Amino acid sequence: MNLLYNSTRNAEKKVTASEAILKGLADDGGLFVPEYIPKLDVTMEELKSMSYQETAYEVMKQFLTDFTEEELKHCINSAYDSKFDTEVIAPLVKVGDTYHLELFHGATIAFKDMALSILPHLLTTAAKKNHVTKEIVILTATSGDTGKAALAGFADVPGTKIIVFYPKGGVSRIQELQMVTQKGDNTSVVAIHGNFDNAQSGVKEIFEDRDLEKELAEAGYQFSSANSINIGRLVPQIVYYVYAYAKLLENEEITSGEEINVTVPTGNFGNILAAYYAKQMGVPIGKLICASNENKVLFDFFRTGVYDRNREFILTSSPSMDILISSNLERLIYTIAGQDAEKNAELMAQLREKGAYEITTEMREKLEDFAGGFATETECKETICRTYEHTGYVMDTHTAVAASVCAKYRKDSGDGRKCLVASTASPYKFIHSVMTAIDEKYASADEFDLIDELSRISGTEIPKAIEEIRSSEIRHSRECEAGAMKDTVKEILGV
Repeated sequence: MNLLYNSTRNAEKKVTASEAILKGLADDGGLFVPEYIPKLDVTMEELKSMSYQETAYEVMKQFLTDFTEEELKHCINSAYDSKFDTEVIAPLVKVGDTYHLELFHGATIAFKDMALSILPHLLTTAAKKNHVTKEIVILTATSGDTGKAALAGFADVPGTKIIVFYPKGGVSRIQELQMVTQKGDNTSVVAIHGNFDNAQSGVKEIFEDRDLEKELAEAGYQFSSANSINIGRLVPQIVYYVYAYAKLLENEEITSGEEINVTVPTGNFGNILAAYYAKQMGVPIGKLICASNENKVLFDFFRTGVYDRNREFILTSSPSMDILISSNLERLIYTIAGQDAEKNAELMAQLREKGAYEITTEMREKLEDFAGGFATETECKETICRTYEHTGYVMDTHTAVAASVCAKYRKDSGDGRKCLVASTASPYKFIHSVMTAIDEKYASADEFDLIDELSRISGTEIPKAIEEIRSSEIRHSRECEAGAMKDTVKEILGV
């Protein structure tokens, strides 16, 4: 049966999965959601012996129903190959009394690789299916990780161009170098003078500009997105939660049907939403613990039912979570509003106009699956240091936010279920913050001088992605004001 998608702001107009992937964002500014969340048609007993690629097919075939088996398997096998430094793709590591799902073994050493290594294949397949003749322009805002992962995924992919905007001074040095050294004739990177929310809002405005759309169409271009607003990003993320549960079962860490809790360091809400969808598909997940850093807009939302971005924007050591407008939350709001597109559109208008909205009591009651928590900069540092001292395991700053929140949740709630922590980036990516947390003596050291030291103390190999940027030339130096993003896009495309 064909699973169709509609906008969170208009439930009437239906599109296929491939059309939703191609468009990225709906014409009305809403996000594409499936009409319903399909159930897995294989048991966990069957899944536990499957490879990552086989698991991906079992999950994704339920959502991408207009892709043939051959097309989907080709996309999966092209994505999850030697670009990853381990055959298992997403290893599970027991750290103390929690299980870390390491999602950073791809080309850019962050969890975004899990979806952005397959999105170019899904997109080009979708373009062929829908007889698209225009060149696809991928437009992306990044708080650090999406940008590089998208650039790596789309570099020199025929029929595509990619433009990435990032906040100048709002990403780590290594994140910035990964982006500005990116090769590929179809790649462009722009530093904006503003924060991530400015970049994300600017990209959404460009998508919603119908005059610009027409102008670009005449020049032979059409926009699509590699941000987590694209359903082609979200569906592959569901896979690793299904895979993790099956592997816990295979390793006899849990018994069949036993519920686990999942803690996710959360910024734009896509990664934890994927875990929520995995639960809807039938994975025995108890609580979804949403971990925030000091930009705790989501923690406050789960506590009060009020989403309010009218607050100070704080730059932290976990920059990929320095976000005040969590775009993917709209998909959850639409769901808990009973798939009422009108109600959702009204709340999103309030967010746009007043910077805040409040959900109803009935909607709040449907958030029982979630728990919110946040970690301060001090708690994040302490978690990195304590974990290293007790176990020898080194985690990055974003994972540390999740690990800290997970420990606090367990203590405060008395919930004894086993816990999975989504480990979203390699410690090498945020090396200065990580090493300083372990020992203050590293505070004055250069990031690149710390690479060999981290390898020594952690007993891990230096990732290829890090070795590469040590000697790569800077290829992108363009900057613009937040308000000039549209003109910058036109300039890059020569329109």
